[in-house]
Amino acid sequence: MSIEVTEHEAAGRYEVRVDGEVAGFADRTVRDGVMVLPHTVVDRRFRGRGLAAELVRRALDDARARGLSVAPQCWYVAEYIGRHPEDRDLVPEDQRARYGL
Repeated sequence: MSIEVTEHEAAGRYEVRVDGEVAGFADRTVRDGVMVLPHTVVDRRFRGRGLAAELVRRALDDARARGLSVAPQCWYVAEYIGRHPEDRDLVPEDQRARYGL
């Protein structure tokens, strides 16, 4: 099984593909130095394989590389950051409580 996460710039999202088939996506917008992550979806057929985590990891890595802060509006993204304290610095300190961080 091959897994690939790519940024689909025109669609404003990251996509995860399993053996070439789109299995999920994470919507994102970037404005004023902030990457907003409002929604993450994985098709039922592909759940339980860690694909949502792959999507979020890629988004957070890209945000860090681009010097962006993150607004984890999607509950899953906020939960992921909560489980990975090394990524909390991406969320501005004055916004962390808003996302349960």
